[in-house]
This record gives sequence, C-alpha cells and structure tokens, in this order.
Amino acid sequence: MSEPIQTEAIPIPYASPEGVPEGSALDPSLFLNRELSWLDFNERVLEEARDPTVPLLERLRFLAITASNLDEFFEVRVAGLQAQIFEQLEPQDPPPDGMSPMAQLVEIAKRVRDFVSRQYETWLQDLRPKLAEVGIEVVDPEEVTAEETAFLDSYFESEVYPVLTPLAIDPAHPFPHLHNKSLNLILRLEGQDRDRGGAQTPRLLYAVLQVPGVLSRLVRLPVEEPGRHRFVLLEDVIGPRLDSLFGGFRVVGYAPFRVTRNSDLSIQESEVKSSLLSIIQENLRKRMWGDAVRMEISDRADDAFASLLQTAPALDLDDRDVYRVSGPVALSALAALCKIEGYRELKEPPWEPRLPTPISARPTIFDAIREQDILVHHPFESFDAVVQLIEQAAVDPQVLAIKQTLYRTAEDNPIIDALARAAGNGKQVTVLVEIQARLDEENNISKARMLQKAGVHVVYGMVGLKTHCKAALVVRREPDGIRRYIHLGTGNYNPTTARLYTDLGLFTCSPEFGDDASALFNLLTGYSHGHDWRKLHVAPFHLVDKVLEMIDRERQHAEAGRPARIIAKMNALVDPRAIAALYAASRSGVKVDLIVRGICCLRPGVPGVSENIRVISIIDKFLEHSRIVYFQNGDAPELYLSSADWMPRNFNRRVELLFPVEEPRLHDRIVREILGVYLADNVKARELQPDGTYRRLSPPPDGPAIRAQTALQEQATRRELPAAVASAVDGLGLPVRFR
Repeated sequence: MSEPIQTEAIPIPYASPEGVPEGSALDPSLFLNRELSWLDFNERVLEEARDPTVPLLERLRFLAITASNLDEFFEVRVAGLQAQIFEQLEPQDPPPDGMSPMAQLVEIAKRVRDFVSRQYETWLQDLRPKLAEVGIEVVDPEEVTAEETAFLDSYFESEVYPVLTPLAIDPAHPFPHLHNKSLNLILRLEGQDRDRGGAQTPRLLYAVLQVPGVLSRLVRLPVEEPGRHRFVLLEDVIGPRLDSLFGGFRVVGYAPFRVTRNSDLSIQESEVKSSLLSIIQENLRKRMWGDAVRMEISDRADDAFASLLQTAPALDLDDRDVYRVSGPVALSALAALCKIEGYRELKEPPWEPRLPTPISARPTIFDAIREQDILVHHPFESFDAVVQLIEQAAVDPQVLAIKQTLYRTAEDNPIIDALARAAGNGKQVTVLVEIQARLDEENNISKARMLQKAGVHVVYGMVGLKTHCKAALVVRREPDGIRRYIHLGTGNYNPTTARLYTDLGLFTCSPEFGDDASALFNLLTGYSHGHDWRKLHVAPFHLVDKVLEMIDRERQHAEAGRPARIIAKMNALVDPRAIAALYAASRSGVKVDLIVRGICCLRPGVPGVSENIRVISIIDKFLEHSRIVYFQNGDAPELYLSSADWMPRNFNRRVELLFPVEEPRLHDRIVREILGVYLADNVKARELQPDGTYRRLSPPPDGPAIRAQTALQEQATRRELPAAVASAVDGLGLPVRFR
C-alpha cells in the first residue's frame, strides 16, 4: 500500500495547462511514490499466483514472474537509489512525492521483506502441495528414496562433479567475486592442524562453491509411474556430496545464497569518446562487477554464515539488504515446471491467433494495405502480419528499400532473417538496433553483427537517447510511382513476446505517414532538423507538448460546456507534468479513465483534485503492453497509439512515437472493442483507491462476469464481441464515429 508522504511542497516544472500556474508547487501528497507503486504492481502479480480460480501451473508462472520482476527492480531501481546515497548523485527525475532516497530504501526493504515471506508461503503451503497432488513433486533431500539416491550419486559423479570449482576463503585466497544472480553455496569445513608434537587441533575453514548455471536447476528423478514427475534442486544434489570435493576435510555445514548486483547501464553523452558500441561493450563487462545491492540466503544458514557474507569487502551489505528465504533461493527457477508436457487442465487454454481478414484475403500484404489501413491487435491477431511485410518485401523485385527499428528481438526471429535476405537480394536495408535496451544489450549486439555481415546498414541509435519507437518502412516501385508502406506499433518486433503481450500495430501507405516515416529514419540515421511533422509526434522533441496540449484542450472544452473526456491506456504513469495536467482537467469536469498496468503516481478520487479520474490495472494471462490515448475533443474525437508510457524517461530521454488512428472504422474499433472492453472488465481489473491501495473488482450480482482478454479472444474468433460484453460496453456511453 502506498500511503501519503508528509513533506514540504516542491516545484514541478512543466508546460503549464491553464489552472495550474507554471512552476507552481503541487502538494507532494497528491503523488504516489514511483518505487512503492511498482511494488504494488508486483503485489497484483502475486495476487494472481495466490488466486485459486487461476489454473495451477499459471499460478506457478505468476509466482516465478514476481521473483524475476523483483530481481530487475533491485538491479536497476534499488541500485539507483543506493548510488544516489553512496555517490551523492542528483536524481535525473526527482520524485514529486518528495520522498528521499534513504526513506525509499527503508520503506522498500520493509515491504519487500513482507512480500518475500508471502512468496515463499505461497510456494511452500499452497502451490507445492497442490502440484504434488497432481503428480509434480519437488522433493527435499531427505525425501529421496534409496533408488533415487543411487541415481543422484551417479548423476553427480558424471555430470556435476567435473564442473564444480570450490573456492577457499583464507588469507591466501581472498573472497571470490560472485557473478550477478549466480547461485552459490557457502561452506564450512572442519580440518585438523598438527602441532610440532603431532597433536591434532580441530580447525574451521570456509569456502564458496558456485552452483553450475550450465546445468538444469531442477534435476528430474527416474519415475516409472506415468503422469508422475519428481524433481530435486541441483543444490540439494550437490550439498550431501560435498565431502568428495575436499580431501581430508569434512563439510560440516552449507547454505545456498545469491547476490544481486547493480546492472544499470546508464550511458552519459560525455562518456562516449569513440563509439557507442564500444562503450556499451565495456559496460557489459563491468556489469558482472557491479556493486552488490541484495543478498538472498537460505534460512538454514546460521548467523556466522550470514555475517561472513554480509561483511565481506566484496559485498559490504547493510542489514536491510539481506533477505533470508525459507525455500529455494530464486523462485524464478520454478518456471521450468510450467513447461512439462501435458497437464492442459492446469494451464490456460492454448490460443492460436489468426491473420486479420484484410490481409489473409489478399494475394500480398501490399495489396491489402493499398486497399485500406489495417489494424492488428496482438496476440489476439497474428504477428505473422508484421513478419509477412518484411518477408514479402525481402523477395519482391519491386521493393527498393527497407528501414526498420529494433529494440528487443528474439533468439529465433524471422524478421532478422528476412532483413538479411533482403540485403542479399540487393535491397537497400537500414536497421537501427538499439544496443542500450536494458538487459538485452548482448543479444542485440549479436543480432546487429549478423545483420552487418549480411550487408545490412546497421546504426546503433543516438548518443544520449534510447530509440524505443517501433517503425518499419518499405519503399516500393509501382506503376503509378514510388509508394511507401509503413508499420507503426506499440510493441517490439519480437514474435515471441507478440504471443504473450497485448500490442497494436497500424499498417498504412498514406503519403503523409510516408513523408514523416522517411523523416524519422533520416533523423535516426543521419542529421535532420526542421521537418514539418504532419502525423507523427516524436519524443524527445515535441511528443510531451502534444500530450499536454491535448489534455488541456479537453479542460477548455469542459469549461466551455462542450463534450470532454480522456481515456488512456499505458504501462506506467509517472510524469508530473502529465499528472498535473490531468488534475487540472479533472477539476474542470473532464471525465478521465486511465488503464495503467504498472506504476501509477497519480492519486485518483481526491476531492477537489481528481474525483473525476478513475484508474484501473488489469493483470491477466497476457501482459498488457499497448499504449492508447483517446480525446473526445468536443465533437471531433481523436485517437492515438504510442510506443511511449507517460514517464519522464520516455518523454525526455527516448525516441518515441505518438501517431493518430484516423480511419473511422479502426478508430471506433479501438474505442469500443478494445478500450471499452478493458473498462468493462470486472474479473481481472483492480481499481486504484485514493489511499494508494488497489481494490479488485467483481461482477455485480445481477450482471455478467467480464474478463477483457477472454472477450477479446472471442471477438477475434467470432469477429464480434459476445452479446453480454457488447451490452456492458454500450452502457459505458463511449462516443463513436462510425458504426
């Protein structure tokens, strides 16, 4: 729960909407803290793991997600707060709630400690017993049978022992470097010292052993019974067999632990002396040496173990940075259980998306786009539509050039292969690969090199800015002249995540979009200023100004008695300028509906400030990732899609796009059949309360249960919304332009 923080008001600079003077101070209690709001988001994910109505293996998947989420939170956000304190750094974006870095760290530690205890309670007392009931067991060493012990002895000798390297800790062997998030065992050994008279004196020694990351963390035990699976953790295979590593010594105690390190690679423009690629590669090498920010250690470890690790010069962790856990260190490893074949009844029903009819019904995707603008809603509709654009362009003799941005890619990505093939076929292919995509840097560098070898012109982004926009441009010679085909999206060109994330993509060959798309790529790959943008709004140049202008326009409409409404869907709402503008609009009577999956620093329902603002968050089987914003604008509504969340980093330090959807049918489809469906959700939606807590919604006693993602799957299959959902959406009073 995020409670108000009592501090003095602080100035918030923004392009001021009328009604909130420029540079004025808003009460910090009107803002929820960014980091604590993120913890609230992870609480909602854990809520799915604890929900008995969710299929069992899906619950386990959500539990594993909470663990991997928490890893990244410590690697980046907690690491940043610690750096502000230890290095006396000024934050790039001072929190408008006024909470100091130390106050945030103390509150984070308090909440995370409670959160972690509930994670392990969920595993040990709920999911693990229920999985065992259906034949999926994760057993402790003492539960292993004699036959299984013999198997593990053999497995240890043949597969594990050869790759183990014990590292002593003594004056001749300094404390070893522990790689970020690697699983390790701290060991206590007993040996004998002999004095000159031959008398022996017991001596205790310590060592560290890294659990090999190249081996599966879950070791499958031999089971002859069909439908039954038994696993033991790799550290529990190693632990009872440690004596074989230390001739003449006896291991008298061990405990698993793991260290999380600062993994943020923030590159300042002044740091780049030669090339962006070289500085990124150098920082990747440094990542494994980043400062320790957290240690997780099994609760079987005694105080001596914990103290030795915590005070080691290579770690030097405060008490608040140490987390004792009552089960497997790194619960994210349990996600492997979700991949066991079968058990369909324990998972969400499989979903196979189909191509939109306008594409599947035409000989080529170019024929389809020439006929009409096309909207694709992933994963409800197939990402193959995007793949087809690049694959067909790669072999089409009339295509002259392909230009594309890549932010996050997949290991096996047909788009990468098609771009390489296009270059081999003589097309002019230019790809901007963002090598600063957090935690994907190495993969992106690898893909960039492969493309370069194939003859693709590869650029690495702009110094000081991440290129986060999603755009593809195909230039084709046709009988009536050169035509440009454009795809703009809210999500990455990644066929793997396109089956897991909800996103929207727009295909068009509009000349105005084409002019702006060409100007965008000229900006990204060369030097270009002064373009008269007609359709695209580009961060960090003027996107935020457009957003603030449109919010304030709704305020003016409301004050003039004209229709005024804002509906916005995004992943995070943090930017204080946008929040201040929304507060001003609310005070003037604008109804504001916000669908914010993750962080939300706006406090809704505050009398006199935000009583006209409603905020919901939807956590379900697909990760909500699309960004949509609707402005009623009197009687001339406007709808935009975007790659940007409303955060200072997206507005100020990234290249992002905001672009309109103008074709009436597509406009109304998004308003009614996407935004309307999400606003009607009463199964997976949680509503943000004025005190910062979230209240899960439930169906009314006399009304239908509406789960937005299920309804959207049905809509994609039947080409229309289920009747009960359509009726509920119609009851929302959403203005549409074309029916």
